[in-house]
Amino acid sequence: MAESVRYEVDGWGVGELWLDGAMLLWHELPRPRGSDVGVHLHHSLAERIAAHFAGERDSFSDVELDLDGYTAFQRAVVETLQRVPWGEVVTYGELAALAGHPNAQRAAGSVCAHNRFPLVVPCHRVVAAGGIGRYGTSGVEYKRRLLELEGVFL
Repeated sequence: MAESVRYEVDGWGVGELWLDGAMLLWHELPRPRGSDVGVHLHHSLAERIAAHFAGERDSFSDVELDLDGYTAFQRAVVETLQRVPWGEVVTYGELAALAGHPNAQRAAGSVCAHNRFPLVVPCHRVVAAGGIGRYGTSGVEYKRRLLELEGVFL
């Protein structure tokens, strides 16, 4: 049975995790919200994510992800993204090539655009060949903040 866990990060806002046992189904990055939002302070993954926003390095490589319905290509991109280290970036073309699919940069970008696991699958570390690139509904400035947290200034 799925459970929702809300967590709060100073200076960032409230985020939410959806879990089925230990498996992560979905993750929303923290955003400013009203004070009426209930927050769970004692969930191990929520605590790790909050620590990430405080500057603590965590690869999240041990987090079990719900990848049901993902194609072999999508899985390869997700697994490759999980190996992009803290403080480093790759272009969409480099991501596709590292995932074993050179010239599939647009398809790799689509995987990033539909990423349900930000931070755990760190698509903010993927940039366009000519600059920072987009970052979905969170926006470019949010992506810039995440990268700056890791010491990357674009």
